[in-house]
Amino acid sequence: MTNTTTTEPALGGARGAASPTPDVTGATDAGRASRPNGRDGRKRRRAVWGVMSTREKVVRYVLLIVVLFITIGPFLWQLSTSLKGAGEDIYTANPSFIPTEPTIENYLKVAAAIPVWRYIGNSLLVAAIDVFGNIVFATLAGFALARLQWRHRKLVLGLFLATLVLPGEATIISQFVTVKDLGLADNLVGVALPGMIAALNVLLMFNAFRQIPEEIDQAAVMDGANAMQRLRYISLPAVQGTIAVIAIFSFIGAWDDFLWPLIVLQSPQNLTLTVGLQYLQGTFATDQRMIAAGTMIAFIPIAVIFAVLQRFFFKGVEEGGVKG
Repeated sequence: MTNTTTTEPALGGARGAASPTPDVTGATDAGRASRPNGRDGRKRRRAVWGVMSTREKVVRYVLLIVVLFITIGPFLWQLSTSLKGAGEDIYTANPSFIPTEPTIENYLKVAAAIPVWRYIGNSLLVAAIDVFGNIVFATLAGFALARLQWRHRKLVLGLFLATLVLPGEATIISQFVTVKDLGLADNLVGVALPGMIAALNVLLMFNAFRQIPEEIDQAAVMDGANAMQRLRYISLPAVQGTIAVIAIFSFIGAWDDFLWPLIVLQSPQNLTLTVGLQYLQGTFATDQRMIAAGTMIAFIPIAVIFAVLQRFFFKGVEEGGVKG
């Protein structure tokens, strides 16, 4: 009896040590250990977070170069065309990407052909009104939807979401009738009025304000802070990046808008830059160098605005994507 109880654990341990555990493919632990460079080893190496093989790196960089060529290529080609002189043939079968004799004469011709500086001023005025309106009104609306408690708040939020489904062309007639009844037809204020607050910007601010912990607001209420004080001292410093995103979106939307200014404006001196450049294309349709120069003139302010606000832009994207 004593020998049986003392030898069985030893036999069991020996049996457990001598019998390897098979896997689903019939291989054993010893077999897997003898194949460190097999399929399982490659899978384990791939599963390491942040580690890419040479092939994956090559594929990624090739895709990045292709996307960069598709997005930046047309812009660089327009810039190259705008700097080419009259002596260079831009219609040849093998055009040169780098101008052989770069010149700014095409830009001077654009300024002489149309009142480009006046058009730029008109576009800047419209864009400034839209940026100011969206920063102020979208911020107030987003704060009211996210941080205040009032009746029918969810209904109003649903209406803002519903407006995103409607295309701009569906409401453009009613907008024109409203602007005309207000006496703002053929006026830059009438051009800027419909874009002073956008539903998308309100939702962006709503999402940014919603990321702020409610405990902070509750502590401010207990200290006697009202809604405007909470907005000014607590909420606004936390959403500066999103405000920069709204400013960039509003400026680009107002600056690049073509259809609405074309409908509202009739006087040549009130035209915005995008509409004014169409006169350039109609008059000098055969001179693609001047058209390219006009395109670059319209692009420069957008590039400047984005270069100034880019760090706030990426901060705003992070605010909308990360909670806390």
